[in-house]
Amino acid sequence: MRRVKVNGAAVLVGRAIGGGATAASANQHRVLQAALYGTCSNFNSGRFGLSSRSAPPSVTNGCVAGTKFFSAAATSLAQDHAHAHVHSHTHKFSPKDVVIYQYEACPFCNKVKAFLDYYKIPYGVVEVNPINKKEIKWSDYKKVPILKVDGEQMVDSSDIIDKLFQKLHPNNPVASGDEETKWRGWVDNHLVHVLSPNIYRTTSEAIESFDYITTHGNFSFTERIIAKYAGAAAMYFVAKNLKKKHNITNERAALYEAAETWVDALKGRKFLGGSNPNLADLAVFGVLRPIRHLKSGKDMVQHTRIGDWYTGMENVVGESSRIKA
Repeated sequence: MRRVKVNGAAVLVGRAIGGGATAASANQHRVLQAALYGTCSNFNSGRFGLSSRSAPPSVTNGCVAGTKFFSAAATSLAQDHAHAHVHSHTHKFSPKDVVIYQYEACPFCNKVKAFLDYYKIPYGVVEVNPINKKEIKWSDYKKVPILKVDGEQMVDSSDIIDKLFQKLHPNNPVASGDEETKWRGWVDNHLVHVLSPNIYRTTSEAIESFDYITTHGNFSFTERIIAKYAGAAAMYFVAKNLKKKHNITNERAALYEAAETWVDALKGRKFLGGSNPNLADLAVFGVLRPIRHLKSGKDMVQHTRIGDWYTGMENVVGESSRIKA
């Protein structure tokens, strides 16, 4: 049990549920894979997830193992607190039908949703079942997020954001400079890798985290049982391997250091973008929003200086633009 690998963890699921079975079923394997990898844009290329190899910031849009399941119910303030300039841009690009195909707690899906929320672009949500993925059978691309904008399919979180930004700001470049590009890459190449060892740091935190998927994911009853009881146990051990993969000695120290690194990058500014958030601000906020109300997120806000920035982001992002079913 000291070196639990993906397939090994899947076997653990099978034994926990099957009462002594020697191997996990295909569906059980897929449940745990969903817990481990979630969205994984480009995961198969080895650029994200458990791979220790990092891609250049400009092409990094993947997911980190396990973080997909944790979406914070972040408290949002009223929309009238959002900056007026946001609304001044959206009239140039007013799509009639925007739908995101997602896992609710996937950090990279949350990146896209943070962008849509900030720019007040209404969107529908289709929750994808990670076992059969029947909701995206129509697509040749089998990872999430997938965004459909008036029938046009967009894939890969950062590419989605870049395309939407260009539609909103046709006369402006996507990135305003090297600083913004650097920190968007930092989110995908570093910040996301710090999250999993923290949300699975102890057995109680692993159970707290997996409790979310049992109530919010698109799973059958049996799949929920697998995810909550066996998945939490498996991911507790997998998280230990993730620490080694990413050279993390102390989980909380790494999380606090990442938060402080981000605050230092602000250099006294309200946001990295100055008086208004830029795409790097939205990326950090989108990735952190899933853990904000878990124990790890509460500890992060309590023990670092990131709280003021995070609250400021909540204010300007405002309420979700998600269309209620």
